[in-house]
Amino acid sequence: MSFSKAQDLIRLARLAASRRSGISLDEICQEFSISHRTAQRMTDALEITFMNVEVEDGDDRRRRWRVADPMLDRLQPRQETAIEALEIAGRSAQADGRLRHASALADLRDGLLARLAPRDAARTEADAEAVLTAMGSVTRPGPRVNLAPKVLDAVIEALRGPFRLHLRYGDPDAPERVIEPHGLLLGHRSYLVARQPSRGDTILNFRMDRIHTAEALDESFAFAPGFSLEDYAAQAFGVYQDPAQHGEVIWRFAPEVAARAAEFCFHPSQTLELQVDGSLIVKFHAAGWLEMAWHLYQWGNKVEVVAPEGLRSLVDGYQRSDFDGLP
Repeated sequence: MSFSKAQDLIRLARLAASRRSGISLDEICQEFSISHRTAQRMTDALEITFMNVEVEDGDDRRRRWRVADPMLDRLQPRQETAIEALEIAGRSAQADGRLRHASALADLRDGLLARLAPRDAARTEADAEAVLTAMGSVTRPGPRVNLAPKVLDAVIEALRGPFRLHLRYGDPDAPERVIEPHGLLLGHRSYLVARQPSRGDTILNFRMDRIHTAEALDESFAFAPGFSLEDYAAQAFGVYQDPAQHGEVIWRFAPEVAARAAEFCFHPSQTLELQVDGSLIVKFHAAGWLEMAWHLYQWGNKVEVVAPEGLRSLVDGYQRSDFDGLP
């Protein structure tokens, strides 16, 4: 067995030991980016190598492998990647104003280092810092609206419940209101996705930068039936939702930029169609024409809006030909 395969087998054993219900073939395929057949060979090796391997068929008819072996806890793989990931996540949380998350991530990072021998800890920390330095800034580039940490903490506490949220929104002296938070959309401008019972069952967006005060109440609630934040977010190009604008979007990228445009995921539902003349057609369904226009401006006159007409009119006359670079 090669060293890399041995490392993968040890990692699989740790995953099978740490997950209460074990690990399935589909999960192994996803974790290791391998085929179903390769995953089967790994589980065969797992059963041969370790004595305490339990194989169970769940109610979902999926077979799962679990390793009941506390000795695995004594294995100490190198932690550079974990330290790097926690540090990056912590810096991003700090930049977003999520101070509670930043503190928790720092504690996890320090806990990992504390479990290592002093010499290994020093080497791991130095290696991780070298990678972070080489990566440059880990915060998102470009301007963004700062979020109030106390407001964000209250929102996170309410989402954890879930609990109703008492807030003052809009003007500083606006009447207070009670809402039922369903999720948080983070972007250049962040929105709290919520339902306001006094206004019915409609899901609304509240700009986080316009929430002046917020307090999580000791009142739980039920999420809207069938609500999915992922599906809700996919209705928009960015973070702004406008049901009246939702529909098919079609962009045509010129042949000279088609290859570059094909590298982008403009929207999760997009389809790409390469044309005979070398141009590229991108299609998806979403709303948010203004945010689309902001992005399309970067492509100058190398992109044409085929549909919808409202977006086509919005960008008409603003396609420049003198941009030196592409997005």
